[in-house]
Amino acid sequence: MAVKVLVPTTLQKFTNNQAVIEATASNITELIEALEQDSPGIKGRICDESGKIRRFLNFYVNSEDIRFLENMDTPLSDGDEVSIVPAVAGG
Repeated sequence: MAVKVLVPTTLQKFTNNQAVIEATASNITELIEALEQDSPGIKGRICDESGKIRRFLNFYVNSEDIRFLENMDTPLSDGDEVSIVPAVAGG
């Protein structure tokens, strides 16, 4: 299923400076693998050594935080929009 992925500036060096790319996947885990296949090296920036999404990155599917859905098993449907958003800290 084709989904639109919004890529943050910090990861665009892996996507030929494209802010929006399309990928085919049925869940977030498959999406990360598809991104790695099309943009080698991006998975190492998204996932830690155990394969989990790094703590400083947030994934949203159609504006819903995957941490409140099914995390990396969150299903994707044709036409979904996935946003990868770096965490912002401050105080």
